[in-house]
Amino acid sequence: MPQRADHQLHVAIATPLGRGGHGGVDRLMWHVADTIKEADASVRLHMLVTRGQGHILGSIYWMLRALATMLCLRATGRIDILHVNVSRRGSTYRKIILCAFARMCGVPYAIHIHDGGYRDYLSKASPALNRRIRRMFAAARCVIVMAPVWRNFVIGQIAVLSSRVVVLPSATPGLPRPTIRKADGHVHILFLGKLGEEKGVPQLVEALGRLSQLPNWRATLAGDGEVQKTREAIATRGLSDRVEIPGWIEPAGVESLVSHADMLVLPSLCENFPMAVIEGMAAGLAVVATPVGAVADIIEHEKTGLVVPAGDVTALADAIRRLIEDPALREELGRQARRFHRANLEMAPYVNRLCQTWRAVLHGHLNDLNVQPPDARRPQVLAASSEL
Repeated sequence: MPQRADHQLHVAIATPLGRGGHGGVDRLMWHVADTIKEADASVRLHMLVTRGQGHILGSIYWMLRALATMLCLRATGRIDILHVNVSRRGSTYRKIILCAFARMCGVPYAIHIHDGGYRDYLSKASPALNRRIRRMFAAARCVIVMAPVWRNFVIGQIAVLSSRVVVLPSATPGLPRPTIRKADGHVHILFLGKLGEEKGVPQLVEALGRLSQLPNWRATLAGDGEVQKTREAIATRGLSDRVEIPGWIEPAGVESLVSHADMLVLPSLCENFPMAVIEGMAAGLAVVATPVGAVADIIEHEKTGLVVPAGDVTALADAIRRLIEDPALREELGRQARRFHRANLEMAPYVNRLCQTWRAVLHGHLNDLNVQPPDARRPQVLAASSEL
């Protein structure tokens, strides 16, 4: 690789849609890009968009552009490591190609798993695809996961060496404590995510239907996915005047929604480490969630939120009703959630740990890392955060 004189660590990050992308991967990676200069000025990022926001031909263009950019970076000595964000389906196919190209170019890479359904996806993959996935992981210098449950998965089912696995929970920037309230006094319920079965939206719609007799609430279900189908389900239950479904919201709009909300509800059937929950906690919202993926690592029932069984409409409706009728509980859960976020899930410390991971990968010192996941069930975590 050509020598350079800037003494910086150059990292290329493969992200699907680019800035303003609809998914949690893009939100997290661009938060990293915006924070990195203050957190560690010796790290230089190069963002590689691998899919783009368009049709299949556009996706091919972005993938070819990412490969060409990586080759240019390699030729000019401006890439030390490639950070590859992996999810199911098309993301996996693209990353198999990208990682194979990195191996051809002699560029070491780290794989970052974001998909809560990856275990099921791998189990159903064809033998040929399964082999390619395992080869991609086997050649990775490091595999970054968001919780111990995923560490066990990549070690036990993908056969990644334990010494190459780093647990690094996701993070978000801190948000102001929501203080904006509508004059009507209604409790505002907020859902952020892809509308559809995987996020538990049908169960949420049914639960809201069961609360139709309560007079003092309204809801916003924001996200892409099955927007029209969800609107029709809400209309069928006679809730169109109380439940808004705006579709996808840009980041500035999301911040406004969060600032006007009283609680965040995410009744997912499948998750990894949901950004929506972290963002709700950052803003001090009372959170109702299901114990899927790594949610149980950050939400402790009746301490940092309310946890309900996945798919249980009755339990979900009861939890929402409880928060509507008990403002003191809403405030206390939101306060504890925000304290936990400030102690464990802030963006600047996350970026510092990520930079440490990249350097450890490059220099072969992964065993020296001591990156511990947050655990809402440990009393000392909440005790420490109560000082903030």
